[in-house]
Parts: sequence; structure tokens; C-alpha cells
Amino acid sequence: MKPLALRVTLVLGACLAGPAMAAEGVLAQLYAPSPPAGSAFVRVVNPSADTVKVQVSNGTEQAIGPAQLASNYTVVKGDQSFAVSLNGKPAGQLKVAPDSFNTLVQHNGEFQILDDSNGNEDALKAELRFYNLASDCPKGSLNVADGGPVLFADVAPLATVARGINPVSASLSAGCGNVTSEKLPLPALKPGDHYSLFLTGSAAAPVLRGQLAITEGYGK
Repeated sequence: MKPLALRVTLVLGACLAGPAMAAEGVLAQLYAPSPPAGSAFVRVVNPSADTVKVQVSNGTEQAIGPAQLASNYTVVKGDQSFAVSLNGKPAGQLKVAPDSFNTLVQHNGEFQILDDSNGNEDALKAELRFYNLASDCPKGSLNVADGGPVLFADVAPLATVARGINPVSASLSAGCGNVTSEKLPLPALKPGDHYSLFLTGSAAAPVLRGQLAITEGYGK
């Protein structure tokens, strides 16, 4: 009973201390439905120069392309087939493991599933996750710009790696061999944030883009 009483007290305190809209937000978070056990999370990334509209299962249709490479993560049922559509047309049926996070990228006409599950579990740190999606780039790398340390090296094509960092101000660059991208400043990250870094373009002209990872709200 004590934890419940404390939670109600906190909600009532928020209602009294802030405007009605803020109180409504607290209540929405408190009573928002959670995905059932065995759910999985899936998003799609589009490294091409063309913008497409993508929908995963019954999630929201989203535009992805140069302005925003990846969709938000959508909740799906683990070990059960779900549909992916592009520009309103069926593009494939896939299945992922329960309790996993996954990024889908098209390669040779099919979706490749990149496992995002093994990442930072330290709530006091932010996570950087790097993807090598550049063409003809056998070993992608990410480093702090202007001679800073290497964060990831020898990342294979269509592969992803991650690490936890203390939230800091920095600019990063990525590339293949001695050819690197223009510098990309990190946004102001908070502990618990997950930030994705996508190496796109080609080995001769690499491009680095970043995006904060977001999960769609789950509705029953």
C-alpha cells in the first residue's frame, strides 16, 4: 500500500503545482498501457537520397529519407509475422525475436534485420549506436573529430555496434580508411538517451547523419 500511496501523492502534487496540461501529462504517463511480455521493437532506415513513406505492422506511417533516415520503433509481437509497407504498398513479411530491438534496411531488394538489442544498459550514460550503411565500405569507422579517439573501428557493411558514453559536447566524423565525412556535432544528450549514427554515401564520399532513437507509444 505504501508505494501506491506515494505514487498517488506524487501525481496529486504535480496536479496542484503545475497547470492542467502538465498534470494531464503526468496522469497519461502513469496510466499509459505497456507492451505485453514478449513484444519486440522494429524500425526502418532509408539511407538513399529518396524519401519514402514506411509503415511497420499497425504503426504510424512515417516519411524517412535525407531529412530523417529512420522511423520510430514500432511495437510488434515477437516470433509472429508482421507486415512492412513502403509508399502504401506491401514490401515484406518479417519476424523478429521477442524482447528485441531491430532496425530494418533494404539490401538487394530484401530487408536485412540489424539487431539493436545489445547496447548500453547503464541508465547514467547515453548510448551511441553506429551503423555502416555506406556502399563499398568494408570497414567503417567513427571517431571524435579533429584527431580525437576512435569510437568504433572495422565495422562491417550492414552491421551495427554500440557503446555507452557520458553525455558530453563533441563533434564526430566517420568514414572508410582515410576518407572521412564532414563533422557532425552531437546534440545535448541526457542519461538514458539512445542516439543513432548512420554512415551513408560511399567509401569515396562518406556522409554521417545522426538521429535520436524514439519508440512509438503503445496502444491496446
